[in-house]
Amino acid sequence: MYRAVIRPILFRIEPEVSHEAALALLAAAGPVVSRFGAAAARDPYLETTVCGLGFPSPVGLAGGFDKAARALSAWPSFGFGFAEVGTVTARPQPGNPRPRLFRLAEDEALINRLGFNSPGADVVATRLAAFLRRAYPIPLGVNIGRSRAASNDEAPDDYAYSFDRLHPFADFVVVNLSSPNTPGLRNLQTRAAIVPLLDRLAERNRALGEKPMFVKVAPDLTDEELAGIAAAMDGRAHGLVATNTTIHRNGLRSAARDEAGGVSGRPLRDLTTRVIRTLFQLTRGRVPIIGVGGIFSAADAYEKIKAGAALVELYTGFVYGGPGTPRRILAGLRDLLTRDGFENIAGAVGVEAR
Repeated sequence: MYRAVIRPILFRIEPEVSHEAALALLAAAGPVVSRFGAAAARDPYLETTVCGLGFPSPVGLAGGFDKAARALSAWPSFGFGFAEVGTVTARPQPGNPRPRLFRLAEDEALINRLGFNSPGADVVATRLAAFLRRAYPIPLGVNIGRSRAASNDEAPDDYAYSFDRLHPFADFVVVNLSSPNTPGLRNLQTRAAIVPLLDRLAERNRALGEKPMFVKVAPDLTDEELAGIAAAMDGRAHGLVATNTTIHRNGLRSAARDEAGGVSGRPLRDLTTRVIRTLFQLTRGRVPIIGVGGIFSAADAYEKIKAGAALVELYTGFVYGGPGTPRRILAGLRDLLTRDGFENIAGAVGVEAR
């Protein structure tokens, strides 16, 4: 029904307007959805533990979809095993001028240049404090990014403010260093910049009560650059999110392919898998990886897991596939694990990267 009826209607509407309308509807209907729509049934094949956190399944909602934590009630009911909200910036900011989100239907892709539009850490912290007075049935991650008004030299203080405000409400925190839409942000992935930033956040994490901290990286990095990030993780952060959107346009056919911004969806699949495999090898499988980019099916998710991802996330595949996508992927993953003789997700992680 979604692909035949609902998606064609939504796709006639300007993408960001459509997205905001869907979030508003889910925010309003979320409590009803959560009451009558059951979360995904727990399955020993699909349950997994990462950084000491128990995940009912390895398929989560990616950062960027619910930037301001508006529709939290809905995500467990769609079958997600965890949700990542944000990116949240320390200061409120509108992001880049519209239009800034584009569908590339022929490529099953999106281009966004949103630019970390965020109500700010204080607003999101207040919203999470009110919502989380009741238990949330799945792990919740909060993704934080640098405010546009802050320079890279000011980034440690800027990230630390968001970290302090949002840490109490997160099961894990994702430090986003890799959006292509905030000028200079990706320079924070260099070893000279990432070490002092992560040192500052690690210090705050220990002071507040240590929680898993992940670093989100770009798909366009060289192996040498990835090696620098992997080395910087030691004693500072606990995991990696691979990857953000790409600046490359190779093979795109859609009319909007030359719009500025980052590409997500099908064209990102192979780039992301390469980065996951490389990071898994660089860290010898000791640093958990959340794989995101080009996941539309169980086979796509399984490819990421075998390359080294302990968990996976959906964004563009969820937009194109609709609300049933997480459950379809989970059912397919179970079949694939059974076919290959694995007793659980953890047994399949990295089997093609070792």
